[in-house]
Amino acid sequence: MAQKTSTAKSSNWIACVAALLLLGQAAQAQRLIRKAETIPVGELWLSPGDALQVRVLGEPGGQASFLNGQPLTELSPEQAQGVRGVYQGTYQLRPTDTLSEGQPLWLHLRLPDGRHDSLQTAFPVRLLNPNQPLLAVTKGALSHLNYGLGDDRLGGAKIGYLDSLVLLHVTGRVADQYRVRLAEGHYAWSPVTGVRLLPPGGFVPASLTGSWSVRGDSLYDYVRVPLTQRLPYRSQVLQNPTRLVIDVFGATSNTNWITQRDGLRELGAIYYEQPQPDVFRMVLPLRHRQSWGYHIGYEQNTLVVQVARPPAKLRLKGLLVAIDAGHGGTNVGAIGASGAREKDLTLAIAQQLRQELERRGARVLMTRETDASLEIAERVALLRRRRPALLVSIHVNSTGGTTARGTSAFYRYTAFRPLAEALYGRMQETGLPGWGLVGNFNFGLNGPTEYPNALVETAFISNPEDEKLLTDPIRQEQMAKAMSAGIDDFLKAARKKGLRGWLSKQAATE
Repeated sequence: MAQKTSTAKSSNWIACVAALLLLGQAAQAQRLIRKAETIPVGELWLSPGDALQVRVLGEPGGQASFLNGQPLTELSPEQAQGVRGVYQGTYQLRPTDTLSEGQPLWLHLRLPDGRHDSLQTAFPVRLLNPNQPLLAVTKGALSHLNYGLGDDRLGGAKIGYLDSLVLLHVTGRVADQYRVRLAEGHYAWSPVTGVRLLPPGGFVPASLTGSWSVRGDSLYDYVRVPLTQRLPYRSQVLQNPTRLVIDVFGATSNTNWITQRDGLRELGAIYYEQPQPDVFRMVLPLRHRQSWGYHIGYEQNTLVVQVARPPAKLRLKGLLVAIDAGHGGTNVGAIGASGAREKDLTLAIAQQLRQELERRGARVLMTRETDASLEIAERVALLRRRRPALLVSIHVNSTGGTTARGTSAFYRYTAFRPLAEALYGRMQETGLPGWGLVGNFNFGLNGPTEYPNALVETAFISNPEDEKLLTDPIRQEQMAKAMSAGIDDFLKAARKKGLRGWLSKQAATE
């Protein structure tokens, strides 16, 4: 009897659960709104004056709204890729809007027959208080700023790296990136993981500049500019004439003099400009047409620019050359039809290149010598610490098809294009067709400015013909010798550029 009672109770419970599930499915089927979201999707922090954009996907023919009656417009199927029931709206935020708590938004839809529905966005929206600036400081060795919210497997397009504890004015957030105001009309984006928010009460970053000190020691030329805060900056090397240009955001000139002391070998007659009240521009002419890199950082609140000089002898003998074998360990890289793995091929070619360079008298720094897992940040840290004369990173290419084949070289900065160009030219002499010389390459190892660097995609492992070449030890040795010759070509070209620049200066003074 007890067994029957227990069985009956169990059956009733199952029946109740089934009924609830059916009711839930019916309610879901009756929902008028299927999706409610902000554009861009993700957690949003906005400032007064920003545009808040929302979208609803629901039953067509209704009236959609948000924020106490702000209307949304139903798009025609032509505007919405053939989909009906897409409503969109834009609202310019005001200081009086009540979004400071950072809650999801309610979006509403009402149909002509009186049915209505409301649905919250998946992520909160917060309105920042312009009277209480939100500040952050950079953290870590590879803190950086991005141009925008774009992203791919290499990450967002980077403006450049920043030193630690640089003060930033945060004016918004989209998902995992903060919007940063650098100066009037200048904005950037910083990954959330690269900064630390500060307690409220600080002022918007700004500083007057002090008078500069410029000097050289046995290794580098240095420029020191006193500031009262660590401000963000952006840099680039420009050509014709060759010069390093650095914009310091939030800085205004109070420089009364620039003292250039003895020992300078790479810097010419430096000067500054003030293109707008809160952008201070440092212009550092270089004496050689080929830039050998530079580093920007802070000592306390003094901005320090360290400018590298050409190697004493522009020859392989005695030169410290860094070689990076791409991937490694758990990061296998691309895999060919035969099962050949990129991490193994790059290490084999890198070891051949090492032997060839050492045979010609160079000193070699390897980022990895075994099948080791090594993050990009670890490789960059090693290279920045050792400061090689140049870096060559070795990879193999791959596509979704089998037709693409050939060799290519990649660089980030125009100043380092000659190295990539020399490597690319020599690699084509191995019989591989040229696939292309690629600039503005947004790869982590091409980001540092401290030394000329280039990446070589030796050949396409996804192409059967190229894969045979990549797995052939004889062809691997041929590629290594080609890269060694390319480095030598780069050094010879740098010698000629330097000599021509010196002769033109001498002619101008005579």
